[in-house]
Amino acid sequence: MNPDEDERNNDINRREFFRRTTKAGLSIAAASVAGYWLYGRSGTRLALHTPRSVQLKDYSIPGTEGSMSIVTGSDRLETLRVGLKALGGIGKFIAKGDRVLLKVNAAFSTPAILSATTNPELVAEFVRLSLAAGASAVIVTDNPINDPASCFALTGIGPAASSAGAKVMPPKQSYFRPTTVPGGRLIKNWPLLYEPFDRITKVIGIAPIKDHNRGGATMAMKNWYGLLGGRRNKLHQDIHNTIKELALMVSPTLVVLDGTTAMVKNGPTGGSLDDLKQTNTMILSTDQVAADAFGATLLGKSAGQLPYIHKAADAGAGRADFESQNLIRLSVN
Repeated sequence: MNPDEDERNNDINRREFFRRTTKAGLSIAAASVAGYWLYGRSGTRLALHTPRSVQLKDYSIPGTEGSMSIVTGSDRLETLRVGLKALGGIGKFIAKGDRVLLKVNAAFSTPAILSATTNPELVAEFVRLSLAAGASAVIVTDNPINDPASCFALTGIGPAASSAGAKVMPPKQSYFRPTTVPGGRLIKNWPLLYEPFDRITKVIGIAPIKDHNRGGATMAMKNWYGLLGGRRNKLHQDIHNTIKELALMVSPTLVVLDGTTAMVKNGPTGGSLDDLKQTNTMILSTDQVAADAFGATLLGKSAGQLPYIHKAADAGAGRADFESQNLIRLSVN
């Protein structure tokens, strides 16, 4: 081979090397962006373009402020139905044509019996009631801590919601948009699981009552943590202010706190039936702060022992004095 041919071949090899290197680099960058939005860092997005920032609208219903029912009983589906009836029925919250989003806690790939996640039967019942009230669609979502597919399957939430007629929407990279809580110090330009909110008219939070190793408890307000992407574990470094900002981020139509079985220790994951206590109580409230304030009592705590409750109340997210609500107490035999 003459020198000219050698030089041409070297040029071709160099171009091919750079082409492949560039292609590989772009693939790695794309994978990094996907990881960022699901599990990555907060701050400036590592992408070639920045999606528009979004904020959730107010999903509360005028005239229902401060409505709250507390129902004691061991049958969670019956206490749910009785609690809803006491507040005026499901029709008070879900109207014909509504598109309903149920924000569940599907954080861990554990069975329902361990009460670390939202009870699947409770989810299915709320789906059925919403559709019977005329809802045109019910969406069930969460961004679990463990693998989303495993979490929705092993908790039973996915199959239960689907069989009742809901659409289950686990997180995808394309579902996230940056959000900033007005006046917030922590949730700023943070990835929000926004796509499931498309055309949604009502938002319901359904969560178990659990101990939490950092925050003291995880209930209605902390449930919105599952709407965030990014390296959200960093937010636990200032967990009480984080929960306050979560309460400001979401203004729900209604929250349902399932205290049929409460995780009173080793939360939020638990892992043993010894961590649980039968507290046989269902809480339904249009005020998420008041719901958490009462829910704390099922864990043997007061609102004063959970700083985020008064922080959220002081910020205007609700009222910590649940006794001042339009409170209805009932018992199901």
